[in-house]
Amino acid sequence: MPELRLNLITREWVIIATERAKRPDEFRQKRDKKYLPDHDKSCPFCPGNEDKTPGEIMKVSSDGSWKIRVTPNKFSALSFEGERKRINEGLKHLVTGVGKHEVIIESALHNTPTALMPAEDVADILRIYKNRFLDIYNDPRIEHVIIFKNNGEKAGTSIEHPHSQIVGTPVTPMQVRDRIDETTRYFDNTGECLMCATVKSEFAEGRRIIFDTNHFVTFIPYAALSPFHTWIFPKKHNASFGDISDEEIADLAYNLKTVLSKIYHGLDNPDYNYVIRSESPKESGSEYFHWYLSIVPRVIQTAGFELGSGMYINTSLPEEIAEFLRKVKTDS
Repeated sequence: MPELRLNLITREWVIIATERAKRPDEFRQKRDKKYLPDHDKSCPFCPGNEDKTPGEIMKVSSDGSWKIRVTPNKFSALSFEGERKRINEGLKHLVTGVGKHEVIIESALHNTPTALMPAEDVADILRIYKNRFLDIYNDPRIEHVIIFKNNGEKAGTSIEHPHSQIVGTPVTPMQVRDRIDETTRYFDNTGECLMCATVKSEFAEGRRIIFDTNHFVTFIPYAALSPFHTWIFPKKHNASFGDISDEEIADLAYNLKTVLSKIYHGLDNPDYNYVIRSESPKESGSEYFHWYLSIVPRVIQTAGFELGSGMYINTSLPEEIAEFLRKVKTDS
């Protein structure tokens, strides 16, 4: 019989469609393999085309060449210049669209996905994330910063070169505010952080954990919103990604690279998104929120039911997905 599971962190009901559930290997991508070269002269992110991404913010270099570059997004969703103003006229509420929108070009190589990068290179990317996260929050116009990666056409990107993005917005999105409200309510009711309680519960049951290391645990949520939806949680309570230490960065890089490699090999390189969900640095001492990283492989499409109800249908069993990923062999 199908089950309706409540995801306490997102406050969304998920139908675990047991009678329609697929085996984990049935989510493999059935598409032609596409050859990508190390360098594409038409790609704006490849070496030699730096003039196509002007205004370099920072970079990491090795042997005289750059490994990672950070630039303003040429097609920024927000304006770098201007003053934040709030205007309310009756039912019309407006905030001027100022903010930051940057691109992290993750490699000089055109064809190296995160899943196949050395963990040390992934750690360099995470250090860039932390640097830009803290710096953007220093802008008084910014209320919220989100770090995310769109990998592949189904995930919303048109440039194949490995890259991710960071956006600072002049408002805190309602989804973020709602989740903070829920974690606050849980803390008020129990005296415990909801994310810390989730980690304890997952360890107690053990069935959905993919692997764990000194500082992080990678697992499939009990009420995963979609097949292979994966969370990486810090074991140590902290509300803000900006407080991550160098030792923790290395450990997170191993977790991220390893699980993406398992998804890459197990599902034949599906498109995916990941996002870091975090409070601001000024809220780092919060007892009720706990930052984490969420990965969503795009192996299914949402449709009218999800749009109309706000509920998700997951045609996989989270416990089976975790077992499948534990068994996938990688090159790490």
